[in-house]
Amino acid sequence: MKRKYWILLIFSIGILILDQWTKYVVVEKLALYQKVEVIEGFFSIIHVRNTGGAFGIFGGEKGGSGSLLFIFVSLTAIGAITFLFIKIKDHERLLALSLSLILSGAIGNLIDRFRYGEVIDFLQFYLPFLPWRIFNPWPTFNIADSVICIGIGLLVLELLKQERKKLKSPG
Repeated sequence: MKRKYWILLIFSIGILILDQWTKYVVVEKLALYQKVEVIEGFFSIIHVRNTGGAFGIFGGEKGGSGSLLFIFVSLTAIGAITFLFIKIKDHERLLALSLSLILSGAIGNLIDRFRYGEVIDFLQFYLPFLPWRIFNPWPTFNIADSVICIGIGLLVLELLKQERKKLKSPG
């Protein structure tokens, strides 16, 4: 099996297990909106539900037309990411990693949408050092959201690196 598929398999399975296990623990151990302060004034675990997209945008009723829209968008994104993954070359490991992270995060949140009609979020950070108070606390998120953000960051870095190579090379 090609190396890129090993990267996909190992990271996706590991992340999906971690994501779903942490959400299961939160659902089983914390009532909805129950909060456990881990680091006072900085980090809490809180059981919340997100019917919307990233940072709760376009949230609405559980199981409403918005839920169907997010399921459709997630399935489309998963298809597009899978297509891109198949097209990358085996030596493009960072690209394989970034797409694997984005894919596993999208699948993790999609599983929630099918199981609960919404996404389980539980990681909450307070950012008192920011000069503005608009995001205090920062919007609550989960493992899947985190790996999507990390994957997008790695993807941007890889694309910038490839673009810089093109600019330097004669031709």
